[in-house]
Amino acid sequence: MGQYQRHVFVCTGGKTCTGQDSAATFALLKDRVRDAGLAPHVRVNHSGCLGQCGHGPMVVVYPEDAWYDGVTVEKAERIFTEHLRDGVPVEALLYVAPPGENKLPKV
Repeated sequence: MGQYQRHVFVCTGGKTCTGQDSAATFALLKDRVRDAGLAPHVRVNHSGCLGQCGHGPMVVVYPEDAWYDGVTVEKAERIFTEHLRDGVPVEALLYVAPPGENKLPKV
């Protein structure tokens, strides 16, 4: 295991996540991890595009390789509580897609 038990990436870049309030999702996860005293064990980072444009905001948690899509602050709260704090990925919120880019077509 590396320096952290979990590494969280929140797409705050790219073409669509920025317009889907990804900054608020990032801030909530970062604040909850810090306030719970988990910062030495859980790292929350901004990320650029994760190749899933239109499905965001996207959140990915490693080492579980758990991908979450459409993460609102309400969903982020649940991801923090169940996955980051308690160690159980939130099955109901997991994003399941084929490998690679899965961008939605431009309208």
